Formats: sequence, C-alpha cells, structure tokens
Amino acid sequence: MTKKRVYLVDDELLALEELKVLLAPFEDLEIIGASDRVDQAIQECNELKPDLIFLDINMPGKDGFGFLESLEEVKEVIFVTAYDQFAIKAFEVNALDYILKPVNPQRLAEAIQRFRAKQQATQNSSTEDGRLSAEKKIFIKDGEKCHFVQISKIYLLESEGNYVRVYYEKHKPLLHKSLTYLEQKLPEDLFFRANRQYMFNLDFVEQIEPYFNSTLLIILKSGHKIDLSQRQSAKFREITGV
Repeated sequence: MTKKRVYLVDDELLALEELKVLLAPFEDLEIIGASDRVDQAIQECNELKPDLIFLDINMPGKDGFGFLESLEEVKEVIFVTAYDQFAIKAFEVNALDYILKPVNPQRLAEAIQRFRAKQQATQNSSTEDGRLSAEKKIFIKDGEKCHFVQISKIYLLESEGNYVRVYYEKHKPLLHKSLTYLEQKLPEDLFFRANRQYMFNLDFVEQIEPYFNSTLLIILKSGHKIDLSQRQSAKFREITGV
C-alpha cells in the first residue's frame, strides 16, 4: 500500500500536535511535515508536494488563502478552522472539505474518506517532467474571490503585465504568475503558446482559418480570435497535422 503524504499547517503548535494524534490511526496516511509558520510551510510544501494539506485559515502574516496562492501546485486541501460553516462557504473555495475546531474524530474520518474516494477517481497529478496534468487544479486568489480551477477547463491564458488572465467557464480571474512560467508547467500536449500575449487550450479550438502570408487564425469556442505568427503557424501545423 502506497501511503498518501500529508502536511499540516496551523499557527498553534498545540493544534498541530492534536491533529497528529487524531491522524495516527489512519495507516494509509503519512505525515511528512508540519509547521506553525506559513513561510516555512510554503517552502516545504513546494519541495515535498504533499497529496493532502490540512490547513488553518486564520493565521498571522499570511492567511490560509495567501498560503495556497503561494504554492506552485495544490493537490487536495482540508480546512481545519474555527470559522463556522457559513463563513467558509462565503469564501467560495472548492476545497475538498472543512472541519470545525475543536476537531471531531468522526468528522475527521468522514473528510479522509472523501479524500480516499477522490484519490481513487483521479490519476496522479504530475507527470515525470514536473508538468501538471489536465486533471490537476490550480489555486487563484483574485481580490476577495478564490478559485480552484481544473487545468482541463482553462481555455485561454492572456498575459497582463506580471499577471495572467485565466479564462475558464464564465470566469476570468487574474493569477500572479507569468505566461512563460505557466508554459513550463502546463501540459504541452494540451496548451499551445500562440504569441507573447496568449496561450490556448487545443481542446477548445472551434475553427482554424488561413490568414495573411501563410499564417493561421485560431477561433476558440468562446469566440476569441488569435492570430499566429508564421513561425507559430508552422509549429501548429506540425503539432496538429492541419
């Protein structure tokens, strides 16, 4: 049995110790780290890439959402918090689950069962070269709203200075990453870098039209039109066989 790797984040050391004790009976889980300091937790989670993070929300310096925004990738998150359920829902975050403090062992068992079920239903979230798979989710904090976005649902990425506008469904939040960074992380068989401004999802291409001087015009299902340079048009033809 391959154990799932778990990391704990809470600014109260006592809460971390209590959670370790409560998680001990779950033999399929391995606690690979815990921290009461958000900056340390960010660094360790980016290095260790745990399968599941138990996360407090209300922490000094940087809250749980700021923590998630600083991670290179997010697999699954269970919030452990003193906030009531109505406050949690107001954050509009598609976390796996949330547990209210003090932690009820039965409630914890239910959350872990949800995690197990989801793990069985999904594939591994990273490829060997460090790229994220289409099933993986990224976390975006845009103003007061937070989004967990499945990569396969993103149809267009637009560079806006030091940010990237992420288009999915009817949403278009801003992500504080560069387009070049995302190009290195997203699955290259799914996303095509059109130019300095745009990268699009090949699954959302509606139409391909010939354009000026042997270039191509890509029309997405959303209606967005993206013109490719001669070089990128040639590369697109090579990849797609158009």
